[in-house]
This record gives sequence, structure tokens and C-alpha cells, in this order.
Amino acid sequence: MCTVCGCGESKVEGHSHSHGHGHHHHGHDHHHDHDHDHDMHFGHGIAGVHVPGLSQSRIVQIERDILGHNNDHAGRNRAWLSRRGVFALNLVSSPGSGKTTLLCRTALALKDRFPLAVIEGDQQTSFDADRIRATGIPALQVNTGKGCHLDAHMVETALERLDIAPDSVLFIENVGNLVCPAAFDLGEAYKVAILSVTEGEDKPLKYPDMFHAAGMMILNKTDLLPHCDFDVERCIAFARRVNPDIVVLQLSARTGEGMDEWLAWITEGRRRMAAHRKGLAG
Repeated sequence: MCTVCGCGESKVEGHSHSHGHGHHHHGHDHHHDHDHDHDMHFGHGIAGVHVPGLSQSRIVQIERDILGHNNDHAGRNRAWLSRRGVFALNLVSSPGSGKTTLLCRTALALKDRFPLAVIEGDQQTSFDADRIRATGIPALQVNTGKGCHLDAHMVETALERLDIAPDSVLFIENVGNLVCPAAFDLGEAYKVAILSVTEGEDKPLKYPDMFHAAGMMILNKTDLLPHCDFDVERCIAFARRVNPDIVVLQLSARTGEGMDEWLAWITEGRRRMAAHRKGLAG
């Protein structure tokens, strides 16, 4: 909840809240390899989160209210995107995983094939949006202030301001955070979790909600594998322990190695969305 991460604008029962994100229980197995007698474990109640001063039942109600409101906006976003045949991807990761570098390289590779647009989420600055705009594609910066993720209302407002052509690909680069964005549907077709090989292969088990929510995991910075103590197969096994259906791609956004499979996947997703739009048009 926001009282834990510090993100929030409105007040609920004396606590700062703008959403009920982050430490959620989704019903899947958060496997723990070790359970030492003296370790401390919070979030085992029905809310899946500990907030001082709030009961588990009250936390659940707050979360339901906030996520329900978010999902209303997400549903409108999804319908808007579908009517226009826009293939939207929500890119999520820790800070420094290489999301923006991957986006810039992807933009340069695809911008002459079909229209692209980017919604760029950060707490402050327009540095990343400026990098993306330098590739020649439109990017709208969304600064969240103390907020630790984008929500569906932010994206809905951004869609009203971006001039997104029919049959486009829209990339939503979320705020760097492997916790909070997992719970928030933005109306995207897929969440794509980007994990750098410099971060450690145990991230899928440490942050299972995110990898459970993601349709794809990209292992980025593979050019650094000779210099890192990173077990690729172990990482993939951990990801599939939380999400057996997750698609895994390995690439280096810096060197371009492995990018072809990523570009082909985007191209096919965009083709399907465009065909769906034409079907709706009759």
C-alpha cells in the first residue's frame, strides 16, 4: 500500500493513498526457498500486505475500491486502443534495466515500417522522453511526482494528448519498479518485464507478482554475460515457476544481438491488432 512506499495524494483514514498497489496477493504460489525460524514475514493475511493502523479487512476494501476504479479507466483505454488497432505494450522493470535503450533501438528499427508512439513514465525529468523523441517518434512524458507507477487514468489522459495513428504500436514505459506496476492494468495488450543480467537471476522469485502478471520476460544486456555471475537457465526456471506461460527472449539492446526476435514479435502483434480493427469495421 502507499503508506509503505510513500506514494500517494489523497487521504484515507489518516493514511496517504492514491491507490492500493504493490504488495498484493494474486493467489499464485510465492515460493520461498528458505524459511528460517528468526526471519520476519509480513503480508500473509488476506490483504497480502501489512499497513500499521489498518486491519487486513480494511486494507482489502481500500485495495478493491482503488483497483476497481483503475480498472474502469483501463477498460476504456483497452476499448479505445482496440477500435484504432493499436498494439500497446507496458514495459516494466527495475531502474537501470535498459528499458529506454531498448525502446530507442526498437524505434530506430521499426519507425519506417509502421507508426510508433511512446508514453514515458518517470517520477521527474523528461530525460528519457527526450532520448526517445531524438529517434524521430512522438513521446509524451508523464511525471508521477512521488508516485511509483503509472495508472490507467494517467494513460487515458496521455492518449487524449498523443496523436496516435490507427494500426500503431504504443510503448508505455512504466516507472522503474518491480512491485507496484504489477497490480495496475493500463489497458495494454501485454506487460513486458525487462530484466538485466546484471541484476541477478533470482528476481522472478523475489518479485513474483510482476513476473506472474507479465506475458513476456526480456533478459537484456546479454553482451555482459561473460562478465556477470548470472545463470540464464536458472533465471528462466524461476520465472516459469511463477508463470509457466511466460515468453522469454534474450537480447542486448546495446549490441543488437537477439533483437530480430523481439522486432518480429512486435510486428506480428501489431498485424493481429490491425486485422482485429478491420474486422470490427466490417
